[in-house]
Amino acid sequence: MKLLSYLTPDGYKSYGILQGEGVIDLRSRTDIDTPDLKSFIREKGIAAADGYISYEPDYQLSDITFLPVIDNPGKILCVGMNYQAKRTEFSITSDAPTIFIRFSDSQTAHLGNIVKPALSDQLDYEGELVIIIGKSGINIAEQDAAEYIAGYSCYMDGSVRDWQHTWFTAGKNWSKTGGFGPWLVTCDEVPDPQKLQLKTWLNGEIVQQDSTANMVHPISKIISYMSTFTQLSPGDVILTGSPGGVGRSRNPQVFLNDGDIIEVEIESVGRLTNYVVAASK
Repeated sequence: MKLLSYLTPDGYKSYGILQGEGVIDLRSRTDIDTPDLKSFIREKGIAAADGYISYEPDYQLSDITFLPVIDNPGKILCVGMNYQAKRTEFSITSDAPTIFIRFSDSQTAHLGNIVKPALSDQLDYEGELVIIIGKSGINIAEQDAAEYIAGYSCYMDGSVRDWQHTWFTAGKNWSKTGGFGPWLVTCDEVPDPQKLQLKTWLNGEIVQQDSTANMVHPISKIISYMSTFTQLSPGDVILTGSPGGVGRSRNPQVFLNDGDIIEVEIESVGRLTNYVVAASK
């Protein structure tokens, strides 16, 4: 099952189930006020959507405006340097997971614009698999981690390299630099999240390609590790890291520019498409 967040044709914020080229609207059918996908997951649990899957679509995809899958997450926790090729490119030797945060207002949706900051010419691409948390937990054991996952999605973790000095935060939180979508895919449709092909496309050419099998810290360890220092809650978003091949490490370097199309495709999950535009000066 695939769940997405969107604006209806009349501009009403909602969420629903993907069915072919249409969407079954869930917000209009729930018996309590769950105004967004995060609250639906929190109040009802992801499995509650199964009861609506046989309904006829209310909207066509062409009639809605996508929103970030979770547009108001309590936390966006990110793992950096989690593929060996990327660690080699950046000369990383530490064994501990590299953790940083994003803010929710840095996100943009599928088919939305990635905004190149006016103060930088070094906006880089990073395609990533995302975990969406389905229930609250703290001190989660690795063997129990899968129970806390609502589903998976794609992320384009836009990184402003010349603002990443001693740490990543300043380079990761510019407005509309984090593409998130197109939808949440439930765990039953992703039998093994550690065996997925991940590709990033820039203007139709593959610039990143790897398998999630090559993560240094697998998903179960990421969830367990993060839950030791913060409680994970429904709708929290975890970025699992980007493979090698980022623009900063190429010779010559490749950064995103006005007019570019950047896409992240993950096997069994989907293909996220974003359009790069220059910020107004």
